Amino acid sequence: MRARLHTKLLLAITALTLSACAAPSATGGDSTSATPDLAHVHGLGVDPADGVLYAASHYGLFKLPPGGTPERVGPVQDVMGFTVVGPRHFLGSGHPGSRTDGPPHLGLVESTDAGQTWHELSLAGRADLHSIEAKHGLVYAYDSQSRQIMVTTDMRNWDNRARLALSDFTVDPANPDVVVANTADGLMRSDDGGRSFSPLPDAPALVFVEWPATDTLLGSDPNNTIYVSTDGGLSWARRGQAPGPPGAFAASSVSDVYVATETGIHYSSDGGRTFTVRQVLA
Repeated sequence: MRARLHTKLLLAITALTLSACAAPSATGGDSTSATPDLAHVHGLGVDPADGVLYAASHYGLFKLPPGGTPERVGPVQDVMGFTVVGPRHFLGSGHPGSRTDGPPHLGLVESTDAGQTWHELSLAGRADLHSIEAKHGLVYAYDSQSRQIMVTTDMRNWDNRARLALSDFTVDPANPDVVVANTADGLMRSDDGGRSFSPLPDAPALVFVEWPATDTLLGSDPNNTIYVSTDGGLSWARRGQAPGPPGAFAASSVSDVYVATETGIHYSSDGGRTFTVRQVLA
């Protein structure tokens, strides 16, 4: 069973990190469409300004009001990396829309109006950041092009750190040097800010990880089984399961967990023990 799960982990990491999405096509996700598609969700985040959930997708960023219709905000672009920094303050990465001139990779881009407009910060044309975290006054990112973890203090000048194949990573909210990453060789931990990593041998084979609180590390495996660790990843307990393989995973708190699959976005209010459908996807 563990060997099969490890094989699925390798396939998931290959799909998530070693192949970037092409620029959004002029159909389906076109900005002139009356009902723009919300599909291929790559990232999820909750804006603390109003508690609204946002989904970053192949066809742009979508606002998902509770019980309402998804609304695309901002331009049509392939948002591969996405994180919420603070109220109405987002960071992203990916590829421009097919009708936009410019380099094939956005690098790091920023919005301070909840996704309505974006401006370039750094790495344009060079980096496709598939995973981004903003903690401790730093921005951590994983570039799918170089397969490198990078860290910046000013969002413009970057320090290159470990190079490895990974699907996701997260940072300890209490310690800027502690990073946990899902890699092709299993779950690993760094105690020097992502410069070097050591295996966590007893960890499940995870695809996504989130660290919403010092004593709670959450993860999802390729089967969308949710696990929790309360000791920094040394030991894990199974919590629950969401339907379908995960495409994106977020925990805005130790209780509020969101998982995107190909068919829907699912929400848990009990830390991943049970899930309900938050949004059906096209």
